Amino acid sequence: MATKRDYYDVLGVPKNASDEEIKKAYRKLAMKYHPDRNQGDAHQSAEAKFKEAKEAYEMLSNAEKRAAYDQFGHAGVDPNMRGGPGQEGFGGFAEAFGDIFGDIFGQQQRGGRGGRQIYRGSDLSYAMEVTLDEAAFGKEAQIRIPSWEQCDTCHGSGAKPGTQAKTCNTCNGQGVVQMRQGFFSVQQTCPHCRGTGKIIPEPCTTCHGQGRVKKQKTLEVKIPAGIDDGMRIRSAGNGEPGTNGGPPGDLYIEIRLKKHDIFERDGDDLHCVVPISFTRAALGGEIEVPTLQGKAAIDIPEGTQAGKQFRLRGKGIKGVRSSYPGDLYCHIAVETPVKLTEHQRKLLKELDDSLKKGGAKHSPTEESWADKLKGFFSA
Repeated sequence: MATKRDYYDVLGVPKNASDEEIKKAYRKLAMKYHPDRNQGDAHQSAEAKFKEAKEAYEMLSNAEKRAAYDQFGHAGVDPNMRGGPGQEGFGGFAEAFGDIFGDIFGQQQRGGRGGRQIYRGSDLSYAMEVTLDEAAFGKEAQIRIPSWEQCDTCHGSGAKPGTQAKTCNTCNGQGVVQMRQGFFSVQQTCPHCRGTGKIIPEPCTTCHGQGRVKKQKTLEVKIPAGIDDGMRIRSAGNGEPGTNGGPPGDLYIEIRLKKHDIFERDGDDLHCVVPISFTRAALGGEIEVPTLQGKAAIDIPEGTQAGKQFRLRGKGIKGVRSSYPGDLYCHIAVETPVKLTEHQRKLLKELDDSLKKGGAKHSPTEESWADKLKGFFSA
């Protein structure tokens, strides 16, 4: 079995590093080795380093686990390790480090009410559609999300008015039960009260014993300028409520960019197709094109071909992590005239005859293509 590396060496911090230094080091490694950012041959190696950094951070960011690790090394934080001859036994080790091994040694989890286990609420996700202009310049919006509020009928007790909850006889109000298997004592959530420590004989008819009711609430959301499709905004504490007094989860607002009539976004750059008449393409001239900031002018050279690209610097979008805006790329589409009158047909025919007399100097690409075809068919 491979020997585990020292957690401090994994994160690249000294043993006296502060909590903030440990967090900063972990974030840097997580960004570098996240599996989504490392594909191909480097994926497997990056994933292993990502898991190693995550394990190190989970241990060193917890004050009690860090104390156990500093004193006993990996044995101090590995629940599968046991004290041998001359070492501190399981009982003393569990007492020394409290709820680090609470689930194994039957210690009550700290932070609960009356010894009950507390759980953080689940995170919620909300998809928000924004226009390209709103994404480029930012906006303030209101959204309505489901929320839980205290039941007005039972005032949060969950019991029918005039009655009250009783202490669970199975766990004696602890919210957890212990199952002993020889030397070990394993702690589990009480199956009868589901960790609350209370049994409600007559539940409230309004909230059905939950002590809370589901409603809708309005949140003010600030969309930062430059946000892009797929990015998320975190609204702390607006997820589902925790259990037994645990902290609520977070709300993640995921941005969905609406399709724009003119522009297509590519990172900080914008692209648009600009149709022009074939006479304008042939004769050249100045045309106006739209930008998110207003109108801009492009000088079309004489003889411009379809697909020609013009770049307007700084007319794109300044991303949330960018120091300067992107560019706008205008792609020229030469439009062929339709629904011609007889007079227009005659004029075009005269023009075509005149161009043919000029030979390759008027249509060099067409002549070159014709020569290639001759060589292809004669081969």
